[in-house]
Amino acid sequence: MNTLKLIKKEGYTIVQMNRGKVNAINHEMVQELRQVFSEIEKDDKVKGVILSGQPHYFSAGLDLIELVQYNEQQIHDFFSAFGVLYLELVRFTKPFISAITGHSPAGGCVLAVASDNRYMATGGNYVIGLNEVAVNIQISQNLTEGYAFWMGEGLANRYILEGKLLSGVEAKAAGLVDALLPLDEVLEHSENKMRHYLKADPEIWINTKKKLRRHWLDKLDPDPENSLKEAATLWWKPEIRAKMMAYVASFSNKKKK
Repeated sequence: MNTLKLIKKEGYTIVQMNRGKVNAINHEMVQELRQVFSEIEKDDKVKGVILSGQPHYFSAGLDLIELVQYNEQQIHDFFSAFGVLYLELVRFTKPFISAITGHSPAGGCVLAVASDNRYMATGGNYVIGLNEVAVNIQISQNLTEGYAFWMGEGLANRYILEGKLLSGVEAKAAGLVDALLPLDEVLEHSENKMRHYLKADPEIWINTKKKLRRHWLDKLDPDPENSLKEAATLWWKPEIRAKMMAYVASFSNKKKK
């Protein structure tokens, strides 16, 4: 694995995103996440997963610096794979906890929304949220359903249209995260919750999760090709492309300073 670090524990695995300090998501990371979660789903010895990041960053979202260099086929393949990854994470049957070790905007939030619990670090002005509108990326219908599942349709609608990034306090108040903890306690807390889940009969736990998510699962489009095609098409819209390039240039300039 080039973008992930796997830490095996008794009964569960910690999947730590490990792609630079900000864990920006590219096609390789998406494919590796799909592979790991698929293998864990099929492995009877692994009862659950904790997804974590680096200190100060769970994931900064999509790697726009890399993505703007993709050609049309590569962009189509990326959005398709990312959309399928999200569906696979939402449908993942075993306990799945996100240890949000810092910032988690856009794509980082996409991963976290699919989990059963989200524990977020305090301090550092960390933010989380689906701010796709603000960064000129088309959000999918499937993703809006996930946001609404945790926060309710009213808040989800308003925050998505605003492209709002939430502070930890705002995210907890909205129901997007379960608890706020010091950075060095986030993973430990997540592991304690995982060990609690693993005390239950696994078949009963999995059946119960499926029942709790039934209405969410029923709303998912099993073939999200149309919305993904829409996102890929809008990616090449000249005015959006110009804004994206300007954003990437400004970001790159900040890194040089």
